[in-house]
Amino acid sequence: MPRLFTALEIPRSIAESLARLRGGIPGGRWIDVENYHVTLRFIGDVDDAFARDAANALSFIRRPEVTVTFDQLTSFGGDKPRAIVARARPEPSLMDMQAEQERLLRRLGAPPEPRKFIPHVTLARLRGASAGAVAAYLGARGYFPPLRFTAERFVLYSSRDSVGGGPYIVEAEYPLLVAPQALTGTAGG
Repeated sequence: MPRLFTALEIPRSIAESLARLRGGIPGGRWIDVENYHVTLRFIGDVDDAFARDAANALSFIRRPEVTVTFDQLTSFGGDKPRAIVARARPEPSLMDMQAEQERLLRRLGAPPEPRKFIPHVTLARLRGASAGAVAAYLGARGYFPPLRFTAERFVLYSSRDSVGGGPYIVEAEYPLLVAPQALTGTAGG
């Protein structure tokens, strides 16, 4: 039974820049750079028939490329921090693409995603890290120049039972449409 999710891959240059933020929190398990991604929709453990239906249905999504900008380092979990993440700006095109995938997968019978979509890449999973240690880390490394890339496709990943953080396998890829270029110059003579 595969565990599936859709995501945007992170280009190597952006991933390497994010990797420079690693280290400095006791209890932090840092994610391998090659496993960085922005999850769009966690689908979960599904049977092979649902996996085939989902892969096929996702192929009908026609959306333009999306720009992703990471501009904030933060943690999830409040007083009991469980992850360090780089948040992406919630650009309308990104939010709309995620919402379309949510609707499509629910029509196929997937349960609704219970968490609000917050676009991010997980840099570390935390176990037993104190809120004070996380606050100190964020204070020291929290600012970084925005990192921006254009996603030209989204993918359907599978993962094996693990503690989290990979390895992930691309099961299908779905190209996004190239945005038309603005016209330059004027007409006439």
